[in-house]
Amino acid sequence: MNCVTEVDTVPTEQAAPDQAGLHEAMAAVLAARGDWRRAYEHLRTALDLARAQEPPVPEQFRQEVDRLRRERAQAREESLRDALTAVYNRRYLDRRLAEAATPLAVALVDIDLFKNVNDTFGHLVGDQVLRCVATLLREGLPHDGFCARYGGEEFMLVLPAVQPEAAVEVAERARTQIANYPWSAGVSWAFGDHQRGPGVRSGGVPRWPSAGAGGRPSPLRRETRRPQPGCLSRTRSRKAY
Repeated sequence: MNCVTEVDTVPTEQAAPDQAGLHEAMAAVLAARGDWRRAYEHLRTALDLARAQEPPVPEQFRQEVDRLRRERAQAREESLRDALTAVYNRRYLDRRLAEAATPLAVALVDIDLFKNVNDTFGHLVGDQVLRCVATLLREGLPHDGFCARYGGEEFMLVLPAVQPEAAVEVAERARTQIANYPWSAGVSWAFGDHQRGPGVRSGGVPRWPSAGAGGRPSPLRRETRRPQPGCLSRTRSRKAY
């Protein structure tokens, strides 16, 4: 009887899962003696332990589930990336812009005379140039900013929650990195300049929302420069509606 009393006082949360069978056995002994109340208490404890114990999952199944989860996450990430440049694609860009709930600035980047590269060296070299430009555009972006391929040789930098001056600095820094990159002589020649590589022909940095009429974006800065081959020849504002 002392043994029964000791088992009966063990808290359910401290009992090991394999003690469910012990409680069932004690319930049978008590029921045989006619102690139905205590037998019921042991059965209820055994049931609680059985419910709390997770069914064992074979290690092979566990590994398979983990593999499927990783593949699903990888497939989702790949569906949002541009296959050539590895930056985000137009689908991701459109979704982020549609869901934007905080002020943001965008910079649209277009590579100057890019068609000359494809016509002179072929699309394989053109693809290499696009990948390199995309890598340069991603460098130095703010933590929440990202680069997406807008289409063809056009990219877009999205800069959430940045001040207007900071947005212009980010866009200008990206332009400078591309212009100063050590491109091969052939690529520089295709862009119309033996000293420079590809450049941004036009770029705009509108910001949303703004204080303009109707809540439409207004340009951060409007500037015109003298055209120069292979580098930024003009910066014009683009309004995104």
